[in-house]
Amino acid sequence: MHLNVKNETSTLKAVVLGQPGSIGNLPSLDKTFDAKSYESVLTGVYPTEETIYKEMSAFEKVLLKYDVQVFRPWTLENCNQVFARDVAFVIDDKIINSNIIPDREDEKEAYEVIYDQIAYNKIYNLPEKAHVEGGDVVLFNDTVFVGLYTGSDYPQLKTARTNLYAFNFLKEIIPEKTFVPIELKKHDTDPRRGVLHLDCTFMPVGNDKAIIYKDGFSNEKDYHTLVEMFGCQNVFEITQEEMYFMNANVFSISPTVVVSEQRFIRLNEHLENGWGITVERVPYFEISKMGGLLRCSTLPLVRENCPPTP
Repeated sequence: MHLNVKNETSTLKAVVLGQPGSIGNLPSLDKTFDAKSYESVLTGVYPTEETIYKEMSAFEKVLLKYDVQVFRPWTLENCNQVFARDVAFVIDDKIINSNIIPDREDEKEAYEVIYDQIAYNKIYNLPEKAHVEGGDVVLFNDTVFVGLYTGSDYPQLKTARTNLYAFNFLKEIIPEKTFVPIELKKHDTDPRRGVLHLDCTFMPVGNDKAIIYKDGFSNEKDYHTLVEMFGCQNVFEITQEEMYFMNANVFSISPTVVVSEQRFIRLNEHLENGWGITVERVPYFEISKMGGLLRCSTLPLVRENCPPTP
């Protein structure tokens, strides 16, 4: 397989979709890894395996409708494997193995079926102290945005997933790209006061548009940098409540097709009526209770066509 991913929106040809089977027992509060899961367990609304399966099946049907080749990791017993984006990510023709939190390390084994089809010299493992997950890496052609947390309490925060060491390592192995660090707000137990990954607060769509949640950034200058890059008319700003329900975490099949949660009424109407993008609506509300949505569930391997020029 010849990997090729340069941005978030070029026509998708091959993708890994997470696995809904055998997710294990309801986690205890101390075994949750993000604020949304913490809240879901605390309030008794954590999703069942049956509802997760139904929602992921609906998503897969849309991918297949557009002739996307869909790979699935092996099913591991009693292991939540929904969020493929955390395990690895592709930049250009390289796949980078994430150093995910230790409690989820077993998930990597299930991806052997995918790695067997990739040239070994295109697979990159990170140094142990380089922490990064795919949700913090957002591609926009020659620019790579990386969500970071550099606070002194990084080791204590479960929701701090990507550090400066990883940012510098990525710059080193892919020197032809411009890497832009974006500091994120974090909170382990309140999903309205922090964001887990960059793709929960910022996501390009179309050729030159973006969905942004302003208050997800620690530094307001990062917000202004993004607005200046895309242009005010090309930015759709979501509210805190929309961020909480993960409106930014949509997934593009092409510049003209976005998969979105069916309840995202304001966003979906703007994508269609304001920007002329076809919206494929799917039910993904239950999965959102685990701290991720559509982009989090995917690991794109091949996107066709050259990067669009805004």
